[in-house]
Amino acid sequence: MQVSFACTDHGLKAPRNGEHSKQNATSPNTTSHARARFRTVALIARSLGSFTHRYHHNLKESTAKLTGMKYRNLGKSGLRVSCLGLGTWVTFGGQISDEVAEQLMTIAYESGVNLFDTAEVYSGGKAEIILGNIIKKKCWRRSSLVITTKLYWGGKAETERGLNRKHIIEGLKGSLQRMQLEYVDVVFANRTDSNTPMEEIVRAMTHVINQGMSMYWGTSRWSAMEIMEAYSVARQFNLIPPVCEQAEYHFFQREKVETQLPELYHKIGVGVVSWSPLACGIITGKYENGIPESSRAAMKPYQWLREKITSEEGRKQQSKLKELTHIGEKLGCTLPQLAIAWCLRNEGVSSVLLGASNPTQLTENLGAIQVIPKITAGIASEMDHILGNRPHSKRDYHH
Repeated sequence: MQVSFACTDHGLKAPRNGEHSKQNATSPNTTSHARARFRTVALIARSLGSFTHRYHHNLKESTAKLTGMKYRNLGKSGLRVSCLGLGTWVTFGGQISDEVAEQLMTIAYESGVNLFDTAEVYSGGKAEIILGNIIKKKCWRRSSLVITTKLYWGGKAETERGLNRKHIIEGLKGSLQRMQLEYVDVVFANRTDSNTPMEEIVRAMTHVINQGMSMYWGTSRWSAMEIMEAYSVARQFNLIPPVCEQAEYHFFQREKVETQLPELYHKIGVGVVSWSPLACGIITGKYENGIPESSRAAMKPYQWLREKITSEEGRKQQSKLKELTHIGEKLGCTLPQLAIAWCLRNEGVSSVLLGASNPTQLTENLGAIQVIPKITAGIASEMDHILGNRPHSKRDYHH
């Protein structure tokens, strides 16, 4: 059976960008309809036979003796990544100096972090340049690092963006030149591309892996349906499927990671690298009494964040964070540490990307590892009660 053809014939392909808003506006049953379509694709994919990874049932977490850092498999691949990684969005080449960036990477590396994430679009390519310069200056063994970058927005020209074969190959070559590296460990598709057929995307990703430019590929901000389509295309044409999805995950953003992606993790081995565990700083508590001048929300490009914080929903979130702070005090940790440890309790989360603007903040956030065992089932239930937004999973309906 040719899965991608079956998906097309039955109208199961994920809606493109413009279609999402139209469907949401016209149909109150959009969510249930999407779930039904997802289940159908899952059934089609299962019919291929060896749908699950049969030899990866007991992927074990390990802990470094010297640093206490924990390592997990990236999805159900064999690549071991630190459960905390360092991201470069906003900070590298923008909010912080090159010297501070070096301090942050050094603290992270010496604390056992091996995952460092960037993207071609971050600060117009400056983030990749700074990351590469630091790696070269520190003389860290390349084999001890997991470097990831993301492709989609590469330049202003029509041919310098998207996920077509031309930009995936040229974009990754550009990223490697800026970072002064021979390869990255994971290259991510930094959103979906309605102008490029899925087969072309998967073939291009397979090509850059076969050429030694990357070890693995993944997706970022893709829907479960789109990831399933990529997997189905890869199996149909004997290509390489994605190993993980980069997704936003924190106290106030739970639906996708907790209800949609777990099935992909168990069935096709796609893990999660989550980002924004502190919701762009909202969960740090620093916006409780207004917006500090030095904060991200005070920057001109982040007016949307400022409006979000000062909205009625934003005030409700601050009220919930006050209650969660009391739980943190009971456990002997800060609110950011509690939030990061909470993300790491999810079995499908391979790593949580941290964003930090100073060494003190990064050191505090790295301490979240010690909080993980303190979040018992009872504590987690208490947190869910405060948040009041626990999404319903299939397990809930089976009880």
